[in-house]
Amino acid sequence: MSHPAPVTPAAPSRWFHLSLTKQILLGLVIGIVLGWWMSTLPTASRTGLDEWLGLIRDIFLHLVKAMIAPLIFASVVQGFAGTGDMKKAWRIGWKSLLYFEVVTTLALVVGLLVVNVAQPGAGVTLPAAAGSTAGLAKPQTLVEIILHMFTTSVIDSMAKNDVLQIVIFAVLFAVAVIAAGEAGKPVLQFFGSLTQVMFKFAGIIMKFAPFGVGAAIALTVGHQGLGSLLALGKLVFTLYGALVIFVVFVFGLVIWVTKVPLKAFAKAVREPFTLAFTTANSEAALPKAFENMEKVGVPRGIVGFVLPAGYSFNLDGSTLHLAVASVFVAQAAETTTGIHFSIEQQITMLLMLMLTSKGVAAVPRASFVVLVAALESFKLPLAGAFLILGVDALLDMARTSVNVMGNCLASVVVARWEGEFDDAKAAAFAAEKNGDE
Repeated sequence: MSHPAPVTPAAPSRWFHLSLTKQILLGLVIGIVLGWWMSTLPTASRTGLDEWLGLIRDIFLHLVKAMIAPLIFASVVQGFAGTGDMKKAWRIGWKSLLYFEVVTTLALVVGLLVVNVAQPGAGVTLPAAAGSTAGLAKPQTLVEIILHMFTTSVIDSMAKNDVLQIVIFAVLFAVAVIAAGEAGKPVLQFFGSLTQVMFKFAGIIMKFAPFGVGAAIALTVGHQGLGSLLALGKLVFTLYGALVIFVVFVFGLVIWVTKVPLKAFAKAVREPFTLAFTTANSEAALPKAFENMEKVGVPRGIVGFVLPAGYSFNLDGSTLHLAVASVFVAQAAETTTGIHFSIEQQITMLLMLMLTSKGVAAVPRASFVVLVAALESFKLPLAGAFLILGVDALLDMARTSVNVMGNCLASVVVARWEGEFDDAKAAAFAAEKNGDE
């Protein structure tokens, strides 16, 4: 008589079976608690922890940066050359740039309105002197921005992770692959394979994201402290409030008009958004954004162009931050000196920021440099910019995550505009129970 096989109980779920999003959030919570504890320690006692946490954070960011250039280059070439249509490539380009300009202009408008209503700089007295701006790069002129787009060495561009130069070269290279006909097919096949390998590579690196995120947030909280930011708390809340208004009303309007499937998009963007917020680094979120935008129904050719190009031309969060920060300094300057900065002057300054912020990705200490240039141009005290540096880590987390969300949305909008967004794929992605694991 045969006996039934014993039933093996299901193995208990382990921590590493959590989805990546949950792992990152767990790392975030642990990092905040660790950072709060570190902030209570004497500086001498914290040195060793700072060093090791900085090592963990930097290893993760270095690994992410190492994959950026080959991933972008391979994706753009494979995506564009795979269509075999040069006209389509140029069409995607001008549609993307038009969308970028409209949305970043709206970001400036929202920032201007909110900062004038909230008045975060009213009552803030600026110190008599500020740190030196010596050694800071100057924002590029329009001519310099255009010239900078065209590299003299793509190897050098990859070594520097200059995203815009890589994209422009990759688009021209893809055009050459199309023009080569049969001779270009092995090249196209190679880049298709390289793209798949880089996505697998990104998946391996993302397994370390919870540790990198936890270390990064612990360092931020450990140095800033949870209670040491009250003096500039109103500025922080003003920026966060303005970004929330921008996301709800501007992004919400775009989603409604272009019929973006909200559930699928929210699911696709939550991991890139979380990575960008916790690391304050757009590059950390780029590989996951590439992968998820494809999963949600955006063709690879559009993802490959729109996301990297957005790093220079569609910095919605950074643009809104510049509007809020510049007017904050003007308000603080009025408190200190009694000189009023009129709404006409504010609008003029924002028009200048609209141009100078386009070159922000190629400038070290990006937003800070552009802000300093604007303040100098309008004879506003630079002490205001250095005051903002005290909470810049918190501001950077918010503006970077909105930058990433805006670029993800832009890829969906351009795909919809081209009539190539795959609604069935988006619906299937939204319905996946464990699609983000």
